[in-house]
Amino acid sequence: MAAVTFNKVQKNAEITAMLQKANDHLGVVGYTEHGVRHGKWVGRTAQKLLKSLGKNGREADLAGIAGYMHDIGNLINREDHAQSGAMIAYELLTKHEMPMDEVTEIMAAIGNHHEEHADPVSNVSAGLILADKADVHRSRVRNPSMIRFDIHDRVNYAVMKSVLDVVPEKKIIRLDLTINTEISQVMEYFEIFMSRMIVSRRAAEFLECSYELSVNGNRLL
Repeated sequence: MAAVTFNKVQKNAEITAMLQKANDHLGVVGYTEHGVRHGKWVGRTAQKLLKSLGKNGREADLAGIAGYMHDIGNLINREDHAQSGAMIAYELLTKHEMPMDEVTEIMAAIGNHHEEHADPVSNVSAGLILADKADVHRSRVRNPSMIRFDIHDRVNYAVMKSVLDVVPEKKIIRLDLTINTEISQVMEYFEIFMSRMIVSRRAAEFLECSYELSVNGNRLL
């Protein structure tokens, strides 16, 4: 059987349907978008990150697969969604006869992506963590009228552009944000996302890089 690739996973109707339904469930309880758009963005970013650092092509592709599928556990519940998502990934990927060493790589990455229990345990895992935490953007806000009342929506809505850059020759991974400070002050970003910055720094260090944060052209970390 042909290899399971990032491109094929994105076209898989069963996986996509699960991601869409998981995103619907989160919408009911008021979370930002965690669906197909987020999965594709995280997958592409994780894949590009590892390629930029010279990791082998298959490893980068596994990071793309893990990125696309990482929030599928929200189908069951937001609580412990990383762990339930890893088990769902096992069922789906083994059904397509993916080699077990690759399945377990993706399971570990998904199971370790959420900042509350995140650990960069592999290159794939580190790439997923960095990409996931970089997707902060106004397009993820479902109801802009709520930004006055919800700090998470307000911070996301204030971010006009988010780019995860790699400077391989200097071993730097940099999250470059453009924030409209009339909507949300930079301090609010740190207020809700400090744990994400910490785990992103640890993931960068696993990849033998330093982690930087730039906001509106100013380096803050």
